Amino acid sequence: MTPYIRLAELGLTLPEPPTPIANFVTHAESGRLIFLSGQGPLRADGTLCTGKVGEDVTVEQAYEHAQLTGLNLLAVMHAAAGDLGRIVRVVKLLGFVNATPTFSDHPKVVNGCSDLFANVFDRIGGHARSAIGVGSLPGNITVEIEAVVEIAA
Repeated sequence: MTPYIRLAELGLTLPEPPTPIANFVTHAESGRLIFLSGQGPLRADGTLCTGKVGEDVTVEQAYEHAQLTGLNLLAVMHAAAGDLGRIVRVVKLLGFVNATPTFSDHPKVVNGCSDLFANVFDRIGGHARSAIGVGSLPGNITVEIEAVVEIAA
């Protein structure tokens, strides 16, 4: 089953890849690796999911924001690789959670993206990962996630 069929079964469609908000590119390739710049929870209508987890955003809401961020990363992967079927391995995710100093469930938030990748890519979606709490993120977004994937030769 292709990643696109799995997305459709989840009721999801790929958005357009988000435009960088500063002086960087959405991705860089080196050999068979694609390094995806950090993405955030940008909705199809152009609005961002904002707030501080542990204060005005719940873990469940932030999980959904991380899933949305994962969908935006998939859009960049599609644009970079030409076809999600060329992805042979999700290598690593690095997730940042805009959270209060006492918040400690960062991994549960970033699971939103990890679970999406596991569902879309099946066994090749398993990855190394870090989930880090930060005091702020650009535009006060709730999460930012970057990824490294390997593509077929």
